[in-house]
Amino acid sequence: MADKHLQRVREICHALPETTERLSHGEPTFFVRKKVFAMFANNHHDDGRIAVWLPAPPGVQSMLIEAEPETFFRPPYVGGRGWIGVELDRISDDALAFYIHQGWRLVAPKKLLIQQITTHPAADDNAPDEHKPDNR
Repeated sequence: MADKHLQRVREICHALPETTERLSHGEPTFFVRKKVFAMFANNHHDDGRIAVWLPAPPGVQSMLIEAEPETFFRPPYVGGRGWIGVELDRISDDALAFYIHQGWRLVAPKKLLIQQITTHPAADDNAPDEHKPDNR
């Protein structure tokens, strides 16, 4: 099961410009240049979760956890900085791509971000329907 979810995360991450992957703290971690934007977590410290940890804009972490506590959680270490944990067996590919792309945008260098927006202006601008606040 973890391999299937890791493949989902890899496909989405590696589709983003200048993404590299290497092990960090024993887990596959995804970087844009030298900054982390996604961390795979397979049963981290026996928490029973197969998840990805992602940076999120201010205030989004608490909103997501409150709205969908079975899907989103506050991950250890980076949760205090507003990152979200996403249970991979509880999220669609489209929604997962949205949150990974959002995390990439938060840490990507400004020049690279502008280049991405210029070449792909409509790419994943909106959350999938099941993650739009007005659908709650």
